[in-house]
Amino acid sequence: MRLKMPMHGYPRFPLALFVCLSIWRVCFCGKILVAPFEGSHWLNMEVLIKKLHSNGHTIDVIRSDKSWYIKAGMPHYNPITVSVSQVFDSDFVNPLLEKTFALGRQQSSLTTFLGVDLHLFQSMSVTSEIMCKMATEILNDDKLMARLRESRYDMVLTDPELGVGIMLAHALQLPLVYNVRWVFSKEVHQVVAPSPLSYVPMTGSGLSDKMTFFQRIKNLVYYVTWEIGYSFILIPQCQAVCDRFFGPEVRFDELIQKADLWLVRADFVFEFPRPTVPNVIYMGGIQCRPAEALPDHLEEFVQSSGEHGVIVMSLGTIVSQLPEDLADEIAAAFAKLPQKVIWSYRGSKPSTLGNNTLLVNWMPQNDLLGHPKTKLFVSHGGTSGVLEAIYHGVPVVGIPLFFDQHDNLVRLTARGAGVTVTLPFVDKDENFLKALQEVLTEPSYRENIQRLSKLHKDQAIPPLNHAVFWIEFIMRHKGAAHLRTESYKLPWYVYHSVDVYLFLSGVVLVWLLTVFKMIRLLCSTFCKRKLKRD
Repeated sequence: MRLKMPMHGYPRFPLALFVCLSIWRVCFCGKILVAPFEGSHWLNMEVLIKKLHSNGHTIDVIRSDKSWYIKAGMPHYNPITVSVSQVFDSDFVNPLLEKTFALGRQQSSLTTFLGVDLHLFQSMSVTSEIMCKMATEILNDDKLMARLRESRYDMVLTDPELGVGIMLAHALQLPLVYNVRWVFSKEVHQVVAPSPLSYVPMTGSGLSDKMTFFQRIKNLVYYVTWEIGYSFILIPQCQAVCDRFFGPEVRFDELIQKADLWLVRADFVFEFPRPTVPNVIYMGGIQCRPAEALPDHLEEFVQSSGEHGVIVMSLGTIVSQLPEDLADEIAAAFAKLPQKVIWSYRGSKPSTLGNNTLLVNWMPQNDLLGHPKTKLFVSHGGTSGVLEAIYHGVPVVGIPLFFDQHDNLVRLTARGAGVTVTLPFVDKDENFLKALQEVLTEPSYRENIQRLSKLHKDQAIPPLNHAVFWIEFIMRHKGAAHLRTESYKLPWYVYHSVDVYLFLSGVVLVWLLTVFKMIRLLCSTFCKRKLKRD
């Protein structure tokens, strides 16, 4: 018997399926509490927040009343504004940058190395102190904490550079997800995954994964230096807050490693291969997107470059100006090139500025890098900028300023996609000009970075969608304990199997002593018998 289905029945099924899927999606929308960090960290966090908001989730963002980047009136999140006595802003950052430039421009020596590291630790210590004050004021505010508990959030999304989110997740007993690249002074993997010093370069070392014997010594020195600063300067400040509100049995370094998910702004197209763990999810390049049309005045300037094209220069969101003599050297180098230059710079106009250079307070960096006339990107080596250069296939001349920027540029130069000019040599013997000319004229640089671009884009799921899937996974399943390694609960001597090595060494020693005693006894017995016969 043949059944006939009415023709009008076919279109109803897709419509019903669409309605069911829509209802399912609404049912799984959640509430997320976000505790972000300032500067470029916030720009990456906001990309995630916008995507989560477009998926129907409700986002509450904790910000200070003196926030530098995090605005109060935005459509994609609800601000929770906290009054604080001190904040991470331009007034705090600019004096630190001035000292960084003064130290960074000195010729490399042991004194310079110690001075730069000491300055970094002091900066991080002050930043950590500010964050701890903010955490104290939040946890001490009973009305605010009651409001947060009543909001019934599904999870906390935070940048572990800010300890506030880590403590709030513990206080509210919520799943914890990181939007992470750094944890205080440590690269994320050095906190959560095995990091053999034989081929995993330390932050600030400027080394690759192929190290000579003396480079491995340098890597070890960096490890010990940063470990001392992390363990004895930064962690104790946050531990004091934990002691006050949670009790001394709650260890802050364990709270850090207890996160359900680590969304890492990295891509192994760019990173050196290294060990990792299941709850580390890579989302490098979430901010990258196809270029959009430029504003009319920028498009006109770019088109005026003709066949020579354009150079784009930006030193990130924090560095607004340079020492005058350094800015003059850079401007003079640009003036000698046939290319047009768009330079994001808010300092005093350099006296050597050429007619081919346009200074702007802000630029649509992604759209400029994606423009077909862009030939070169001059960057400080920030992670976001380097990944955008890779995405759009634009070679880089790097001027690293501090912390991880030199390491990022080492990774890029190791792949033949750029050249690095360190601060002490920017204004020496036209090194900066020579680097620009080399990258502009040698085709291998563009070929190599375009190869990286193809690798970076060849993914099953775009990085932003991949990150959002895992955030929603955490909300659906109330965490991801099955992905989290329990190694952070182990004492150091257990983690490194020191007790096992000692036990086995003892067994071998006892066995050797026993064999030695038996041989000695046999020899003694044999000698006595021989004497009796004689």
